[in-house]
Amino acid sequence: MKIKTGDVVLNYLIENKVKHVFLITGGAIGFLIDSFSKRKDISYVCALHEQSAAMMADAYSRVGSDFAATMATSGPGATNLITGIYCSWFDSIPNIHITGQVSMNEQRSFLKSTKNCRQIGFQETDIIELSKNFTKKSIQITNSKDIYKILEELYTSSKSGRKGPVLLDIPINIQKEVVQKRNFKLKISKKEMGFSYDFSHQIFSLLKKSKRPVIILGAGIRLSGLNETHVKKLLKKICIPYVLTWGGFDILDHHDDLNFNTLGVYGHRSSNFIVQNSDLLITIGCRLDTRTTGSRVDTFAPSAKIICVDIDKNELNKNRGTKIFKKIHQDASVFIRNLIKSKFDSNRHQEWINFCLSLKRKYPYEKESAFKNKYVEVYSFVRVLSDNCKANSIIIPDDGGHLTWTMQAFKIKRGQRLFSAYGNSPMGYSLPASIGAAFSQRNKTIICIDGDGSLMINVQDLFLVSKHNLNIKIFIINNDGYGIIRQFQSSYMGKRFEASKKGLENPNFKKIAQSYDLPYELISNQETMPSKIKSIMNKKGPRFIEVLIDANQTISPKLEFGRTIEDLSPLISRKEFIENTKFVKVKKFLNKKQKNFQEIN
Repeated sequence: MKIKTGDVVLNYLIENKVKHVFLITGGAIGFLIDSFSKRKDISYVCALHEQSAAMMADAYSRVGSDFAATMATSGPGATNLITGIYCSWFDSIPNIHITGQVSMNEQRSFLKSTKNCRQIGFQETDIIELSKNFTKKSIQITNSKDIYKILEELYTSSKSGRKGPVLLDIPINIQKEVVQKRNFKLKISKKEMGFSYDFSHQIFSLLKKSKRPVIILGAGIRLSGLNETHVKKLLKKICIPYVLTWGGFDILDHHDDLNFNTLGVYGHRSSNFIVQNSDLLITIGCRLDTRTTGSRVDTFAPSAKIICVDIDKNELNKNRGTKIFKKIHQDASVFIRNLIKSKFDSNRHQEWINFCLSLKRKYPYEKESAFKNKYVEVYSFVRVLSDNCKANSIIIPDDGGHLTWTMQAFKIKRGQRLFSAYGNSPMGYSLPASIGAAFSQRNKTIICIDGDGSLMINVQDLFLVSKHNLNIKIFIINNDGYGIIRQFQSSYMGKRFEASKKGLENPNFKKIAQSYDLPYELISNQETMPSKIKSIMNKKGPRFIEVLIDANQTISPKLEFGRTIEDLSPLISRKEFIENTKFVKVKKFLNKKQKNFQEIN
């Protein structure tokens, strides 16, 4: 039986449980899109920008079938995908991006005499060469007979080892051709999983000798396929304090005594002090990037034997100054399952746990700032929103101050998802990502936490929220400009707010919401904020909510450049600081000549 190439592509996506493809039409992809006309088992969503389409696919994969797809035309259509693909690349999200291409007889690569020309065909762009740096594999098909083999190869690449995006470029002449129909042979390579090694004995031996052990749980745990149940079994077995990276933020609920929330540049004081006091640090699925360690990587966990478990050998072999005691090249699921199966007596670290709990009580997750007289106090807002979110909600903050406030104050309930594109962190992610999540999980409430600046990057996507009546609650944290940049400029540039306040002006958000037929609500003060949030969360369907906060609202705590990870601003007294680092010889990793060791009263 013969089948059109476009139909083969759709069959492939259906095989991967993809029900929606995010796309923008164009001449170079017309024949592929036409294949949808006879299908009822897969449909497309007409995005309004290819960047948004890629971000929709990214979130669709995170919360649904673990695979997603976009389609874009050649030239600008393909290049517009890049920012969204980078989100998936950095955060290890599997998806496929299908681009149309001009006919092979119009491409420089197939015409020797035109090799050095900039362009031959209309909107010809070599997306394969461009995308090699941000995909696991990019292939242009030049023979329709190879379509099955190539799609199978892309599947294996996307889903094996450290997962990630792939790209298929299809010239328009190939799209029109027919091939023999057959079934797909989709396989995942387990070469990089590390099944043959069991490190349990070594890990438990170190735990027995350790007095102050800590585990860091990263994004790699969820990416490995493990869920909360598996992780809880491990934590119950070893019974030691654990902290989370942002990527691992929603792995577990936040109501466990041994959960000390997030660490890092914008982490909690207690978490950072705990890590710095540790003598054994086990990191699972965590890259130990500078958002986690701070810029002074040589001072990170200075007294600890650091064990790193990662599926990506390149991450293990990087040398940035942090001393790693043992590198374990293994998938997180294999590592954790082996630990769960092994025997271990966990009743060894109560004194250390008591110390950690004292820090947790001493430094609560967040404190309300002084900015609540005329406006909404943002930490309080996030906490109230957190309290009113249902257990199956999906929360997606954008990049900026509102992301950090959310990560510092939100408390995860079991069953909730909360994520952003942490690695790439583009402004404009949360709205299209919320749309992608909504198409994947139509029965769940999606909470989009956006900013006044970031909303404007992809504001056109409000049309899709309205058109499809998606159950998305869009909270716009309005601080009249780029607040996180203003805080940076206050610290280092003498409060010269170039391009963060100066030169910017917000539109009328109420009129924008109304133009897209979205119900608009305003939360403008602290007094009415709790009741309004409760009312909004009890309503069905989309809502556009503008939340007014003081323009001077800051992120607190945060790490200033050059300080060690536990020395967050606003600075505490040096006496209190030394009391909190009693298990570490402070002089070994703090320079007395620097400000971070000056007496602060």
